[in-house]
Amino acid sequence: MGKKLLRTVAYTILIVVIFLAGSLFSYTVSRMEFDIPIKISRKNEYVSWEEKVMKENPDYPNLVIFVDVNSNILELINLDDNSILKKYPIASGKKGTPSPIGSWMVIGKSKWGKGFGTRWMGLNVPWGKYGIHGTNKPHSIGQDASHGCIRMRNKDVEDLYKYVKVGDSVVIWGGVFGPFGNGFRVLSPGDRGSDVFEVQKRMKRIGYYPGRIDGIYGEGMKSHVIKFRRDKELPLTHNIDFEFYNALDIILFE
Repeated sequence: MGKKLLRTVAYTILIVVIFLAGSLFSYTVSRMEFDIPIKISRKNEYVSWEEKVMKENPDYPNLVIFVDVNSNILELINLDDNSILKKYPIASGKKGTPSPIGSWMVIGKSKWGKGFGTRWMGLNVPWGKYGIHGTNKPHSIGQDASHGCIRMRNKDVEDLYKYVKVGDSVVIWGGVFGPFGNGFRVLSPGDRGSDVFEVQKRMKRIGYYPGRIDGIYGEGMKSHVIKFRRDKELPLTHNIDFEFYNALDIILFE
């Protein structure tokens, strides 16, 4: 019962974050930094198909895709009445190649083949190419088996594809600890992922990182890490470790 309540509370908070506070980042970044991919995707063959299929299916103007990588479930939610329209089993990223936790946006749709199944919906994750797609390995559904993308059975992704538009929001939820659901990872230059993304956001919030929030620990971030360490009287190293997280007030509670 407690677990169900916890997920309900977390789910509610996430939805509010997307369409209230979360939109301040996700929508702005998507429209500014990913403007070209959005325009390109709207010119591809799926657009005419979508116009046709939307006349044959209900057109929901306020949809959000909610992906729970802990239970490997994807839900399509109508925010107008908070109803779950569709629910599908999925495969999420392996521990070494986790799915991108956070709030994103669909920036492209297309018909793919081979290992990506019959449909692809790309996301505006800045540190790599991630999306929701079908698979030629249906036995992997229900497991942590992908390189970070969200895999679906082909029949399921084709069904989802009929309702989702470019610009729709996608929440990938990893639990109450968000990108740190598997604990703290020691980050070094060259690392990328949701945890780097969160560290950049926290550092920018307190004036220690003027760069682009992209989830990539690049060369430009190293000097800001050193400055933060120096100001907090931490050992001078480029690594982001437990002491660094603690000084940044990123603390995991049981």
